[in-house]
Amino acid sequence: MQVTISPGAISGTVTANPSKSAMQRAVAAALLSNGTSIIRNPGLSNDCLAALDVAGKLGAVIKRNEDHIEITSKGIQPVSEEINCGESGLGIRMFTPIAALSEKAITINGHGSLTVRPMDFFEQVLPQLDVKCTTREGRLPLNIQGPLQPKNITIDGSLSSQFLTGLLMAYGATAEDVTITVKDLKSKPYIALTLQLMQQFGVEVKEEQYEQFHFGKRQSYKAGEYTVEGDWSGAAFLLVAAAVAGKAEVHHLNTQSAQSDKAILEALEKAGAGLLPGVFTVIVEKQQLKAFDFDATDCPDLFPPLVALAANCEGTTKIIGVNRLAHKESDRGKTLQEEFGKMGIEIELHGDEMLVHGGTGIKGATVSSHNDHRIAMACAVAALTADAPVIIEDAEAINKSYPEFYDHLEKIGGIVKKQGTASLTH
Repeated sequence: MQVTISPGAISGTVTANPSKSAMQRAVAAALLSNGTSIIRNPGLSNDCLAALDVAGKLGAVIKRNEDHIEITSKGIQPVSEEINCGESGLGIRMFTPIAALSEKAITINGHGSLTVRPMDFFEQVLPQLDVKCTTREGRLPLNIQGPLQPKNITIDGSLSSQFLTGLLMAYGATAEDVTITVKDLKSKPYIALTLQLMQQFGVEVKEEQYEQFHFGKRQSYKAGEYTVEGDWSGAAFLLVAAAVAGKAEVHHLNTQSAQSDKAILEALEKAGAGLLPGVFTVIVEKQQLKAFDFDATDCPDLFPPLVALAANCEGTTKIIGVNRLAHKESDRGKTLQEEFGKMGIEIELHGDEMLVHGGTGIKGATVSSHNDHRIAMACAVAALTADAPVIIEDAEAINKSYPEFYDHLEKIGGIVKKQGTASLTH
């Protein structure tokens, strides 16, 4: 599907989409609980739908209502020999250890970019916990057979915090007097979110400097109610749109959130945008924007909106953390360089550093999302201040995390024209 975004001013109010990070964790916690949990303001992006499907295959009964989802579970009792995590990196890394709590042999699969993401972490770690585990040369499909036995273990946290999220959640259901030690953990805020969710569902973990996670006496997850907060990683694009092209108010954003992508506020402030954060709302207004330095190591999903922001800032912006981008839906560093290059913005990559030469003017062009939801959204935001319309190919990639994105952009004044048959809603 093609979407054309024309240059224009932004003005209006919009509600942020639900956080897929929080939604997927809530689905996992509800699955691990005994009883019926209610999830309000549920996310229905592809990743969230995949999580619900996995929970169903692992034994939960899912009932979708108009404004909430009921998940009834008696713990992990697989009703299928195979689960499919779609294209969700968090999904596969979180649900694999959880599925391994069962003694049944299970095949874990995915599609799209997930089929080329490295999975050898599981081959190294799960056998230490008495789980048989094989992959296809470090790639999907994963074949596992538990049951997982929590033990004292040391893991490498440098590739992704999502593996740790899966282990923490699985340990939460059965662990007693054991410790997970982590070396070189990236994305600590995401682990804060995991611990927050576990606590909400009745499981406490004692952490020390995000290096050691202690489980004391055995605990169990308790079914409950959870309201999914707004998604900072999706809202970042709307906030940047306002900063470069007008003014907008984005509701349902918790400024006390543990989500790491809340750091977009810090970047907007450094760039000189007008910023008025409330408790559950943020107002951003365009002002004179200047280049900024930003370390995105702990929030790599912010690279695409940061590049769209930097393209509109006078001078050269430096963003650290490029090494976190290779194993995303696309190799994001190179993809941003290529697609923003088509729009006349020069991006240099030097090891872990990205330099964006902004203020040179954005040109209308035809760009490709590379089937990466965040690249599609970054190009759409860049189009707002271009000298001519920007045509985005494979624009339906946004379904992965934020199916309502183009509608929300229109709501705050964006001029959006959709062509093609691909559905953008569920």
